Amino acid sequence: MKPLTSKRACEVAFELVDVFTLLGSLVILQSDNGSEFTAVVIREMKKLWPELCLAHGKPRHPQSQGSVEHANCDIKDMMIFWMKENTITQWSFGLTFVQFMKDRSFNAAVKRSPYQALLGVEPRMMLTTPNMSI
Repeated sequence: MKPLTSKRACEVAFELVDVFTLLGSLVILQSDNGSEFTAVVIREMKKLWPELCLAHGKPRHPQSQGSVEHANCDIKDMMIFWMKENTITQWSFGLTFVQFMKDRSFNAAVKRSPYQALLGVEPRMMLTTPNMSI
């Protein structure tokens, strides 16, 4: 997740390309925005990344739209909790931490956390320093 300053297609496309070039592209890119907006985002992505290939699949069922909205509510609730716990009023500061919390949570569909599904290991939670004498 990335905090955006606007909902302009060019900004959304830039941030998606940033994620795709870091982690690889997704199999499914699902949006709760209209098809016109999504088409503009795809065009903007192609401008930034001409080698990007788009494969059209079957249309999703209407129920899948609800899953996007449910995920959005879940993230919003997590963000509110994080902001209260850390006494921070700017949500954009917590987005990275909420993303990490979401990524390390068990997902029933893949029977592991998204982090483990992507990287094959569970995330490290503690920083350690070697004992060093100075």
